[in-house]
Order: sequence, then structure tokens, then C-alpha cells
Amino acid sequence: MKKVNIIYWSGTGNTEAMANAIAEGAKIDEVEVSLLAVNQASADHVVNSDVLALGCPSMGQEVLEEAEMEPFVESIESVVKGKKLALFGSYGWGDGEWMRNWVERMENCGAQLIDDEGLMANNEPDDEAITNCKELGEKLAKA
Repeated sequence: MKKVNIIYWSGTGNTEAMANAIAEGAKIDEVEVSLLAVNQASADHVVNSDVLALGCPSMGQEVLEEAEMEPFVESIESVVKGKKLALFGSYGWGDGEWMRNWVERMENCGAQLIDDEGLMANNEPDDEAITNCKELGEKLAKA
């Protein structure tokens, strides 16, 4: 059975809503989906997944959340090589620089990105963003 782990940090609930929609889209036959807040996750959740999705909103000067998500991402940089991976998150300002930097960072670690640009939603995900999240979930399940 394929194992898809979705690990995220959310401050206002927007990225959590995206994570829930991705999980919903990934729940097809023969796929085990785990949805974890980053404070519940470890590098083992990365190693023991067939496909991984990481979610974090843009924070401050377009960076990852620094107390929990950034340390987690640092802790998995050495284990994502060859891992099928998708990135997602919400933002309220800027132009997505945090996501471009995160995509480049994971590619440099050897991850195989399922979506080359990452999936972003402006503020609370609208119906189109939720549909995009569900479609990403299906891609994860089929990857």
C-alpha cells in the first residue's frame, strides 16, 4: 500500500485547510494518507513515506515559519533525496518568493518535486484553491 504523508504548519488555519483538501484528494484505493501538524512529525515520517507533501504559509519577509517548520525542514534535508515531494502554503502578501526559495531548496536536496512551482493560495483558500489542493492530492496518490 502506498503511504502519503502530509506535514504542515498553520497559524490561521488557511494552510491547514489546504492540507485537509490535499488529504481528501489523496484518499483513493490502496493509499494510506497521514495528515500531521509539524509538531507531531519527525524525520521518520519522511523516510517511511512513499510520497510527501509539506505545507507552510509565507511568514515575515517571505520565509518559512521559524519556530517549528524551519527546524523540521532543516532536519529532513538529508533524507529527502529521491523522495517524491509536493510543497504548498498560503500567503497574504508578496509574490511567492518563499515558495520559490523552498522549491529550489528541496530540489537542491535531491527531492523529486511533483509540482515544480509549489501550490499557493492567497489568504483563505477559495473554491478554486480547494479544487487545486484536491487535484494535488490525487497527483500524490498516483505518483
